[in-house]
Amino acid sequence: MFAAIDLGSNSFRLHIGSYEVGAIRIIKSARDPIRLAAGLDSDGYLTDQAMQTAWECLANFRTILNAYSLDAVRVVATNTLRVAKNSAAFLPAAEKAIGYPIEIISGEEEGRLIYMGVASKLAAPDERRLVIDIGGGSTEVILGQGSNVQHVESFSIGTVRQGLSFFPSGRIDAVSFDAAILSARSYFEDAVMLFGPRHWTQAYGSSGTIRAISEAISKNGIGNGELSQTNLHALKQRLVSFGHMQNIDLVGIKSERMVAMVSGLAILLGAMQEFGVPAINAVDAGLRMGVLWDLQLRATRCDRREQSVLGFLQRFQSDVSRADRVAKTAALLYSQLKPNSDKYEKYLYWSGLMHEIGLAVSHTGYHKHGAYLVENSDLAGFTTREQRTMSHLVLAQKGNLRKISEMLSDQDFAKAVLALRLAVIFMHARIDDDFGNVRLKMKSKIELECNREWLKRHPTISFWIGKESSAWEEIDTDFVIKTSH
Repeated sequence: MFAAIDLGSNSFRLHIGSYEVGAIRIIKSARDPIRLAAGLDSDGYLTDQAMQTAWECLANFRTILNAYSLDAVRVVATNTLRVAKNSAAFLPAAEKAIGYPIEIISGEEEGRLIYMGVASKLAAPDERRLVIDIGGGSTEVILGQGSNVQHVESFSIGTVRQGLSFFPSGRIDAVSFDAAILSARSYFEDAVMLFGPRHWTQAYGSSGTIRAISEAISKNGIGNGELSQTNLHALKQRLVSFGHMQNIDLVGIKSERMVAMVSGLAILLGAMQEFGVPAINAVDAGLRMGVLWDLQLRATRCDRREQSVLGFLQRFQSDVSRADRVAKTAALLYSQLKPNSDKYEKYLYWSGLMHEIGLAVSHTGYHKHGAYLVENSDLAGFTTREQRTMSHLVLAQKGNLRKISEMLSDQDFAKAVLALRLAVIFMHARIDDDFGNVRLKMKSKIELECNREWLKRHPTISFWIGKESSAWEEIDTDFVIKTSH
């Protein structure tokens, strides 16, 4: 059983799901329309009131989570926390309230997870699809075929800002509506070549906003009930006739959804006009369902992050045999060090695979170039925090340790750094599988034990280990080398 929590710009939402016979059944859902994006002040900071409201919501979600026996929980935050200047100050109390780490995901990662959720609900495995998701702070547009994502773009236009800009007092008129649509088109016009009709056969809308628009049309007898441009314009005319959001009288639409629906309709029309979409199908699945499927795949060892790393190696033409050797050696040495948890196990392995990525930029300081690429590239499946962790490991693979000295207070991270550095040394010394006589410990000091015969077989290793010992001693960590017969 898994839980997915989505900290969106309009609402915080929770799904608890169970995998059953090839599908995920939703057991529990919760939603709190806190409108976090509206809590950003003019300087881009979340107000104290907005943060307090969010923390209270997360504490309530924690109570719900505690009632279930969960195998994994993933909390993802989207556009508002991507752009808020005080996100770092907000997160510690937020994580304490929910009881789990919060991952601020990129717009591209958000799009991929949305597509996973949508694809899980659609039967046609080879269908070429366009998926549009309109959120409170951003709009994600995804092109894919079957379960495979081909292209993702995140556009910085959402219902909250659009509502504040064009319907600030709740007044709805034709001039403001047309201006809102034109504004939306300006965001999408440069992407027409990527998402035009020649790339897909069916278009889908996955957000709660698009589903609300769909219900407004179907439940209020507008046209034939489809999400066609014709019916969307008819809904627009109906909304204009009300004159004000307080006067809107539509079956099935709650008052709390009015702003999102009105501004979302303008965004949807702008996107459909630019991308040449005559009609779109609303799907009751998106980000949270994608997160649940991602957790299920990780649990069954079908971790798409693995494919991301392998694709990364291919993109930068890394030597896969050297990468694989370092990754496996690092994993072996790390297991000898007996870490307190498996928190860094996968990140160490992936960092080992990517340790020479920086050679694509320069042979001088390649570990620094590699660290930058790992942290800033678009790696599908990874969060910003995960990429930063791997970036630090790649950076730490050689040279002085002062650059990451603060992080070494985490004993397991320090062990991962040691394992990776020695794995790189052993690779340079052309030591392949000859580790039978090597013993490694790290507590208050580092102890490396090997026999003299092993040192004779690998004559340069003494030089490398001597340099390594000096690097650790620079940060006041003793490195003891023991030899035996």
